[in-house]
Amino acid sequence: MPRKGDRFAGLTVALVTPFRDGKVDEKALARLVDFHVEAGTDCVSPVGTTGESPTLTHDEHERVIAVVCERAAGRIEVMAGTGSNSTSEAVRLTRFAQKAGADAALMVAPYYNKPTQEGFYQHYRAVTEAVDLPIVLYNIPGRTAKNMEPETIARLGELESIVAVKESTGSMDQASQILALSKLTVLSGDDSLTLPLMAIGGSGVVSVVGNIIPRDVKQLLAAFQGGNIPEAQRWHSKLFPLCRDLLGLATNPIPIKAAMALLGRDTGELRLPMTPLDEVSRRNLAATLKRYGLPVEGS
Repeated sequence: MPRKGDRFAGLTVALVTPFRDGKVDEKALARLVDFHVEAGTDCVSPVGTTGESPTLTHDEHERVIAVVCERAAGRIEVMAGTGSNSTSEAVRLTRFAQKAGADAALMVAPYYNKPTQEGFYQHYRAVTEAVDLPIVLYNIPGRTAKNMEPETIARLGELESIVAVKESTGSMDQASQILALSKLTVLSGDDSLTLPLMAIGGSGVVSVVGNIIPRDVKQLLAAFQGGNIPEAQRWHSKLFPLCRDLLGLATNPIPIKAAMALLGRDTGELRLPMTPLDEVSRRNLAATLKRYGLPVEGS
């Protein structure tokens, strides 16, 4: 059955934001976009959780979106992170993303201030009335401190420009309810749950592990979509230990930044309050990368 956001089905990679000497490394960011174009990634999502958006200034946030859109140049879709716990700020960021050429906005549920379900609805409705850009809801109560209930998400799905949801509750019951109550495209927000979510009607993933192995994530998606369930299960089993480490050894994006540094693809720099992996976790991550078959530097 066709769903509203089928355009954004498949693999969206939640891009890291590269830093060098404390500043956004725009050249490295542009290279990341090129890497994903070459790898066949369907869409990139800058300045989300993985992109360390809470530590960026407003100017840096906008600049990262602009650099990614400029480099994408129509070669790959861009789903820019524009969420905020301030509705007026979310409107401003989403307007900027549209002006910069983004194809969609990924909008996290308002965090910290814990609005009512009606507050969630009015927040997103205000953005849809101010900006004409496809919106992907991002529901991650582990970070925002409050769940957007399936009924609220379905109600939001009745608004024309809200087309999909990044489902990061970890609850198959919640995802099932959203799929039953709405026509929204449902994307996994947890790499290890991509295959289970697709089995109940999901359409893809907004991926962290895709920063380093996008082609392999695409193989899993293609196998499932092609009806080759054993092959999809094989990819799930192969990917799972790496997905577990990237979201389990420490708070995202600490492990993925460490992984990219170990693979020689990034400086690994973070901004406080994010701190580097401890040495034991770093060794464990390096071992997982090597078991996966990736070339860890210095090994």
